[in-house]
Amino acid sequence: MTIRESSSAAPAFDVVALGELLIDFTQNGKSGQGNLLFEANPGGAPANVLAMLRKLGKRCSFIGKVGRDSFGDLLAGTVEEAGIDIRCLSRDEDIPTTLAVVHTQPNGDRDFSFYRKPGADIRLSADDLDRDLLQNCRIFHFGSLSLTDEPCRSATREAVRIAKEAGALLSFDPNLRPPLWQDDEAARREISWGLKQCDILKIADNELEFMTGEVDFHRGAELLKTRYPNIRLLNVTAGSDGSYSLSGSHWVYEPACKRGGVIETTGAGDTFCACVLNYVLEHGVEGLSESSLHSMLHYANTAAWIVTTRKGAIRSMPEPEEVERAL
Repeated sequence: MTIRESSSAAPAFDVVALGELLIDFTQNGKSGQGNLLFEANPGGAPANVLAMLRKLGKRCSFIGKVGRDSFGDLLAGTVEEAGIDIRCLSRDEDIPTTLAVVHTQPNGDRDFSFYRKPGADIRLSADDLDRDLLQNCRIFHFGSLSLTDEPCRSATREAVRIAKEAGALLSFDPNLRPPLWQDDEAARREISWGLKQCDILKIADNELEFMTGEVDFHRGAELLKTRYPNIRLLNVTAGSDGSYSLSGSHWVYEPACKRGGVIETTGAGDTFCACVLNYVLEHGVEGLSESSLHSMLHYANTAAWIVTTRKGAIRSMPEPEEVERAL
């Protein structure tokens, strides 16, 4: 008998996330010879989300695959150090850990170059999944990067099926990275599949336009809700312009935290996403008032700003006390 089959037992984990775990090489000055220096920062959107949730005291587990190499060792150690369960972190004996080079623009935005053809994360297969783990979480979180290639695409679909059948809420972040897709149509097709599954959606402004053709956030959000009525909480992030939330008949806007000191935006959206999931875990996903949505977004925006003042993501997540002081 699994834990979920026992009517008296609570789920073992608050959030289980599946997806990429990789090294973000971020710019960190220049050498004495004038060459760019890059710092190896452990990252990957799903793991970033879990790292912030752990800071907020939630029980988390990660499903993914890294290489049997020094970068894989670094990632496994970093995730475990963050307090995240890694029983389902597999190691590939033949394919190296996925790498990303992050080029930071003057405003803190980023361009990505990926070394992932192939990369260990896309070698995750359905055989690597732990059914008991997926049946015993309150929220299952995933993104679109695990849908770009096989066998990881099939593994993601199977994990979603198991978690959904077990009654977990499903959280989805498109996290669009065009260089990783064969073409835009393939990206739209797989992101649309993710949108059809989720209860909670975090989508960036450029992704909203990509999927709807709308530049007006409210019209775009309403269009997604019409196409995908399964979405119960829809949040749009707009960088330094703030964030929006659509829940039931409520549409609210909360301005970004603008205190300066922005270095780069890596991990900001993931921090925001984690804070939203934390709010849902503590308050539920139904019947949220306008006041509740404002409070949720205000906290998430503030935590996201703190991350932009640091390099990297997993090791840069703020403590709750830091967020409270900034609020």
